[in-house]
Amino acid sequence: MSISMYDAAVPVFTRMLGMLSTLLTKAEAFAAEKNIPAADLLEARLAPNMFTLTRQIQAACDAAKFGVARPSGVTPPSDPDTETTVAELQARIAKTKAFIAGVDTTAFEGAESRPVTLKTSGGEMPFTGKDYLLAFALPNFFFHAVTAYDILRHKGLSLEKKDYLALR
Repeated sequence: MSISMYDAAVPVFTRMLGMLSTLLTKAEAFAAEKNIPAADLLEARLAPNMFTLTRQIQAACDAAKFGVARPSGVTPPSDPDTETTVAELQARIAKTKAFIAGVDTTAFEGAESRPVTLKTSGGEMPFTGKDYLLAFALPNFFFHAVTAYDILRHKGLSLEKKDYLALR
């Protein structure tokens, strides 16, 4: 059995972005219930040298949009990372989901072997579209998604594995 690049990317990113949106909704309710500013949660991090919750959400959105755009050869939208509220992060997630939903399956034709080159401060990293999606984009996305989940658990939200897996 084979799976298309589209099916390996679009439904996975879409579902998990929905999970992040649900987590933000729960975080906002938790903040209101505990009478703490939502900004305290958004600025929380697991370690001093790790991204804040806000930056984890932004990075997850970026990983998703680039994970779809680069292998499919589509130009992604630009996002300046200026979100400071739950509402702004929810809008960022919605924008990312809309972009992903707008990429036609035909754009993924030949994506497995399409060259993808990441330019980093350490130099260029060449991939095929398949290797980029499976070995870089998806793991990077899941890293930021689970870290967002972990930050909220650490701050006291009552979350379970089912919340992360979007089974609720």
